[in-house]
Amino acid sequence: MKKKQVLMIGLLIATIMLVSCAPSTHQVLAAKGSQVKLRAIQTRAFDTTNKEKMLRTVIATLQDLGFVVDKADDILGTVSGTKLDRYALRMTVSVRPRGETQLLVRANAQYNIYAVEDPEPYQQFFDALSKAIFLTAHQVD
Repeated sequence: MKKKQVLMIGLLIATIMLVSCAPSTHQVLAAKGSQVKLRAIQTRAFDTTNKEKMLRTVIATLQDLGFVVDKADDILGTVSGTKLDRYALRMTVSVRPRGETQLLVRANAQYNIYAVEDPEPYQQFFDALSKAIFLTAHQVD
C-alpha cells in the first residue's frame, strides 16, 4: 500500500472512532429550554466549606425524599440515587468548592435517558437540603 492510502485509512478509522465515542446528539438537541436556565435550576451555593458534612447531608436528604443511594464518592464529591415510585428517577448530586467560603451543589435528575427540565424536583431537593443544612449547622436532630 502506498503511504497516502495508509494515511487515508488511518484518518477514516480515527474519524469513525471519534464519532462513535461522541455523546448522542439527540439528547443534547432534545433539550427544550436553555442549558443555562437548566443549570441555574440545578445549582445552589451554600455558605459552608465543610464538604464532608455537605455530602452526608446530601445523602440524608436524598434518602428522606425516597431515593436509594446507589453511589457516593467523597473524593469526587458526588452522590447518586434512584427513586422508584411508579417511575424511575435518577439524581446525581455533585459538591465542589466555590471560592474561599462556599460550596456549590448541583443536582442532575434524569428520567430514563432524558434530563429532567421541570424545576419542581430540583426545588424539592434544594428546599429539603437547605432545611437539613440549617438543622445540621445548629446541631438539631
